[in-house]
Amino acid sequence: HVQLVESGGASVQAGGSLRLSCAASGDTYCSKDMSWYRQAPGKEREFVSRINNDGTTSYADSGKGRFAISQDNAKNTVYLLMNSLKPEDTAMYSCRWEGRGRWRCAENYWGQGTQVTVSS
Repeated sequence: HVQLVESGGASVQAGGSLRLSCAASGDTYCSKDMSWYRQAPGKEREFVSRINNDGTTSYADSGKGRFAISQDNAKNTVYLLMNSLKPEDTAMYSCRWEGRGRWRCAENYWGQGTQVTVSS
């Protein structure tokens, strides 16, 4: 199994920056893709960004040019740097582990989330 713990969420003013972290523990030897999702009150959870096992990245249109995803394999941690934050970025941000191996390494996991609040 894998446990995911997010951190770095905070209340900031519009235009500010935050760096979210998602630290993994457990079966971290497994190959995986890592993603960030967010869910605002009254809205469905939406995709934010992804970093694949091969290091390739992708972003939702809402974050292109403002967000950057990265990973530190030695620390088993994925980061989401968010710049030029807008009030509409306010949401609970959660990371997701998608196993790319076999058997126990094929499992998917979610973290509990970290709250980001952006005021105008």
